[in-house]
Amino acid sequence: MIFAGSWLISQFDWLLYVFGAFLLFTGVKMALAKEDESGIGDKPLVRWIRSHLRMTDKIESERFFTRKNGVLFATPLLLVLILVELSDVIFAVDSIPAIFAVTTDPFIVLTSNLFAILGLRAMYFLLAGVAERFSMLKYGLSVILVFIGVKMLIVDFYHIPVAISLGVVGGILAVTLLINAWVNRQHDKQRKLPE
Repeated sequence: MIFAGSWLISQFDWLLYVFGAFLLFTGVKMALAKEDESGIGDKPLVRWIRSHLRMTDKIESERFFTRKNGVLFATPLLLVLILVELSDVIFAVDSIPAIFAVTTDPFIVLTSNLFAILGLRAMYFLLAGVAERFSMLKYGLSVILVFIGVKMLIVDFYHIPVAISLGVVGGILAVTLLINAWVNRQHDKQRKLPE
């Protein structure tokens, strides 16, 4: 996908505008999206996968498939694998246009995405444990996506240097973390108040 994107951009410069509009749309959608309280089993994709695979209700040790009465069944572990791999694809679809805003060198794009995926997988449990403490992070990330999208859309009119782009992204993250710390402190104070 990375090499295809790199080739397409080298052949059709206007695709940077498509990628920029995609990032702009994603950033706005992320900022406006409401929290979804429904369980994973209620998601259309999960329902679709379950309707097309014979699946057991419980995990059978470390197996993706199991046999019951001679019939092959998928286990929920296969569903988890499918969802994790689809998440990787979605992450790539979102991050590849963003990296093309910085460079069109396919080697840098590929290695940066590989390291990002490996890092996210390795740090998943750490991030999952503290995710609820960073409730404002989604807004900061949405602003970053909008910034990168706008940067890609105005590339022919004004080139924002890489150092300034990194400073803006770092500044947005820093402000987001400061706001998040303040919000967490306010929530902690409210919890400590006697009723």
